[in-house]
Amino acid sequence: MADPNVVARQFVDYYYQTFDTNRGNLTGLYRDMSMLTFEGQQFAGAKNIVEKLTGLPFQRVVHKVSTCDAQPGGPQQSILVTVTGQLLIDEETQPQFFSQTFHLYPEGNSFFVYNDVFRLVLGM
Repeated sequence: MADPNVVARQFVDYYYQTFDTNRGNLTGLYRDMSMLTFEGQQFAGAKNIVEKLTGLPFQRVVHKVSTCDAQPGGPQQSILVTVTGQLLIDEETQPQFFSQTFHLYPEGNSFFVYNDVFRLVLGM
């Protein structure tokens, strides 16, 4: 089995770089069985997830990852990844804090996002 920490770091780097430059290119990371919970709203399937992400009401975003923790997700050799960090939206100068958890499932020689839970951390 691949080292969960190495896979998680590679995934997180790719995910946020892609999110920040062209959210539409995230489609390949999700499948029809994938689920996103974004600020309490649930979206099922790659098409609905990417529609949500590309429809967010901002043009520019920059993620800065503070922590990335990973561990094996079970006998299927899945990986659980938890990320914390900051993001800057459009012309804002004060970052917003966020937490995001991914459950990555193996598929061939790679992984896809089975579960994705995103939440802003307010009141900091």
